[in-house]
Amino acid sequence: MGNGVREGQVDFKRQDVEPITSTHLPSEDNQEKKKVLNSLMSGALAGAVAKTAVAPLDRTKIMFQVSSKRFSAKEAYRLIYRTYLNEGFWSLWRGNSATMVRVIPYAAIQFCAHEEYKQLLGSYYGFQGKALTPFPRFIAGSLAGTTAAMLTYPLDMVRARMAVTPKEMYSNIVHVFIRISREEGLKTLYRGFTPTILGVIPYAGLSFFTYETFKKLHADHSGKLQPSPPERLLFGACAGLIGQSASYPLDVVRRRMQTAGVMGHTYSSILLTMQEIIREEGLIRGLYKGLSMNWVKGPIAVGISFTTFDLMQILLRKLQHSTNIESSAEPSPLK
Repeated sequence: MGNGVREGQVDFKRQDVEPITSTHLPSEDNQEKKKVLNSLMSGALAGAVAKTAVAPLDRTKIMFQVSSKRFSAKEAYRLIYRTYLNEGFWSLWRGNSATMVRVIPYAAIQFCAHEEYKQLLGSYYGFQGKALTPFPRFIAGSLAGTTAAMLTYPLDMVRARMAVTPKEMYSNIVHVFIRISREEGLKTLYRGFTPTILGVIPYAGLSFFTYETFKKLHADHSGKLQPSPPERLLFGACAGLIGQSASYPLDVVRRRMQTAGVMGHTYSSILLTMQEIIREEGLIRGLYKGLSMNWVKGPIAVGISFTTFDLMQILLRKLQHSTNIESSAEPSPLK
């Protein structure tokens, strides 16, 4: 009888321990996978919505950046109006398909990478589960932008080419890749890569840093855990304004180098490109050409992007939470 009791206790312990070791780790792994997938989906949608909203302004800005024409709001309006009259309303979105091919993976990778870098830096600096301090906040944004830019750069090159050329030159995205590879070589697909990375570091770093800082200040002073959608739009707009203003000259250099093959110029390096732009067009009118349009376009795009990402994350978490409650409420089948 004594033996029977002991055996019963041993059996009970075995049955109690085994399910924990077999199911606990996969559950955590599944949660991490779901989190990454949510970030990718939210980031992809955020990028697509934001870029489509400002596509006509973006195309107009690129056309001024790669030409020696003087920029003004009046000239920008004339260019948009002429494009509409000569090529039709939808021509204002020319190159947007290439933009989507680039922006969807770029935004998905950038937002997802930002969430992962925040987690890594949080555990490294001992802020796990809390808001990061300013420097790690900036680093997380810079690393996220750099990661996304490195993985999607050729698509950005193609988008720039499609934006500044007539329909007859490039019929679609694949055609751009084929013609550049044949006529200019595969290396051309990475022309302007260095100024892109140099521009992305302050742009992404300051954008994410500003947005996260505003959210933290809002939580500290208002007592609310989450800002409202209009507040998110405002925080994102400020983030876009600061980030794009800081990195704009490198954006102009990048566009010049990307479109050199079709605009009749030869730019061999960042410094030489900057020198030529300053010599021909002046410092402010050359390197900051189109910045005023970016002050309209940038805050709108970044505000929409951050807001869409955050709201999608909240929605997906709620859906998963309700699914988990439903599945846990279901009676387990009898064995």
